[in-house]
Amino acid sequence: MAANPKRIQKRRCANANGRICANCRRVALGFAVALGIAAACAQSTPAVALQDGESLTYSVRWGFIPAVGKIVISAEKIGSGDGAVLRVTTTTATWGIARGIFPFDGRGESVYDARTGLLLSSSEWSAYHNKVVKNSVTFDYGKSTAFYSDDVHPEKSRSIPMPNGSPSDLIIALIQTRYWDTGPGQQRDTLVIFEDQFYPLTVHAQDYETLITLRGIYKALPLIPRMEETPPVGMFKRGTTVEVWIEMNDNRRLPVRFDVGFAFGTGTATLTDYTPPK
Repeated sequence: MAANPKRIQKRRCANANGRICANCRRVALGFAVALGIAAACAQSTPAVALQDGESLTYSVRWGFIPAVGKIVISAEKIGSGDGAVLRVTTTTATWGIARGIFPFDGRGESVYDARTGLLLSSSEWSAYHNKVVKNSVTFDYGKSTAFYSDDVHPEKSRSIPMPNGSPSDLIIALIQTRYWDTGPGQQRDTLVIFEDQFYPLTVHAQDYETLITLRGIYKALPLIPRMEETPPVGMFKRGTTVEVWIEMNDNRRLPVRFDVGFAFGTGTATLTDYTPPK
């Protein structure tokens, strides 16, 4: 039987789109990890790293290609009293020439108890051409169980045993390090989650560096997360590296830059805009 060239071409395109989408999501995941590494590293910190009305905007560069995308992280308090929650929203999108090649959009939303800082739920949506990802996780701390729900592939939905510790969304966790009172040579363990995977991480503080950006010159503390207590999984198993720089010039201690290294290149996100809390 003769092969159908159109069918083969369609299948190859679908496979190519799947690989490109997977790579885009790995990049997004890497950036999320870079922004979400050390919630448990805080000492005498606010319950949640971001406050009502606070937002950070990053420009993403890929290798020598400037401004291939943008990441915006914002926080909004909903409700009052013991029932108040803080909703943290992260949007990721390619733009410019890069968007013509890789039209990727992503949105993540995490809901925290405003008083205790416990992560109550987390959801993700992303799209690349006709490839869509949509899932969510809810947490039952009494039963030490998380329920993962996949709207696109319901067969993947399942309950997940929670490891010891209080998990944090990958985005908010690293921002929490702005309140981490530490210095070079110190380290601390933390637990973060992305989709249906928990990441027990050890965050290492490096020597101070001078960091030059369009916003200014900073004394910065680099942080590097590694999976050391358990065998690497996910992006860490594939050899992905992450490094984050926390500025030490003032009490805000903003994460001003992060690098995510993959086998196919390195992405850099640099803080371009900051809105203080209300």
